[in-house]
Amino acid sequence: MQKTKVAIIGSGNIGTDLMIKIIRLSKSLELSVMVGIDLKSDGLARAHRLNIKTCATGIDGLLTMPEWEAIKIVFDATSAKAHLYNWEKVKAFSDKKMIDLTPAAVGPFLVPPVNFTDHVNVPNVNMVTCGGQATIPIVAAVSQIAKVHYGEIVASIASKSAGPGTRANIDEFTETTAKAIEVVGGAQKGKAIIILNPAEPPLVMRDTIVTLSEPGNEEAIRESIHKMIAKVQQYVPGYALHQAVQFEKISKDAPVFIEGLGQQYGLKTTVFLKVTGAGHYLPKYAGNLDIMTSAARATAERITELLINCA
Repeated sequence: MQKTKVAIIGSGNIGTDLMIKIIRLSKSLELSVMVGIDLKSDGLARAHRLNIKTCATGIDGLLTMPEWEAIKIVFDATSAKAHLYNWEKVKAFSDKKMIDLTPAAVGPFLVPPVNFTDHVNVPNVNMVTCGGQATIPIVAAVSQIAKVHYGEIVASIASKSAGPGTRANIDEFTETTAKAIEVVGGAQKGKAIIILNPAEPPLVMRDTIVTLSEPGNEEAIRESIHKMIAKVQQYVPGYALHQAVQFEKISKDAPVFIEGLGQQYGLKTTVFLKVTGAGHYLPKYAGNLDIMTSAARATAERITELLINCA
C-alpha cells in the first residue's frame, strides 16, 4: 500500500511525539516534512537526524517546498492562535486535509470512536483537547443508553507534562472541552476542569467523569462504557479504568441543582480513568499528550483508509 504523505506543523512536545508515532507505528502514513519556527528545537533536530525534511519558517516556508504538492494531510500541533493563521494558508488547497491538535476549534470536534464518520469529508477537524479525548468517549457511552442532562469532567495532569502551549491555552481548554461534551458527548450541559498536579514523582493523567442522566439500566451503561474503553485502547493502549464504574440514584424528592438546568434527578454515573503514555518520545506520565497524538494519528489513518486510498 502506498503511504499518504503528511506534514506536522509544530516541533514542540506534541508535534515531536506525533512524529515518532508515525515513524514507528503507522503503516499508512509517511512523514514528509516537520515544520517549526525554532531551528534549535529538539523536534527539528530529531527530524533532521531521521532524514526527514525540515522547515524552520512555519507554514509559509512549507508552502514553498517541493514536498508540499504531494502532502495530503497536515497536522497542526502549534497553538490556538497560530492555527488560525495556518488554516488561512492551508484552506486554499482543496486536496489537503488538516487535523488540528490545538483548542482553536475552527473545524468540527472529532473524537475517533464517537463521531469519525460524521466528519470524514470535512477539510479541517479539531481533536478537542487531551481531556476531551479521554473523557468524551465515556459521556458518549452513557448517552447511548440514557439521555445525559449533565456531564462534568476533571482532568488532572502532571505539571511537568504541561508545556507553554498547554499553559497558554488553559481558558480555551475548559471552554472547548465543555462545548465538546455537549456537541460530541451528547450531554445537555457540559463542564470541564483541568488540574496541573505538581506532585513528584509526576503522576499519570487521571480523569474523573460524572454524568447525570435519565434513569437507565445500570448494567447496560456499564457494558457501554467498557465497550467504549476497548475502542479507545485500540489506539491508546494505556487508557484504562482506575476503579469500577459507580452509580448513584438521585431521587425526584431530593434533586440536585445544576446551573443552567435547575433541579435535576436521575442516575449519577461516575467513572475514574487513568491514561499512561506509550513513552515513545515523552515520559509515560504524559498520557495527556499521548492521547492527543494517538487520536490524531488514528484519525489520519482512517481518513487515508476511507478517502485517499479509495479516491
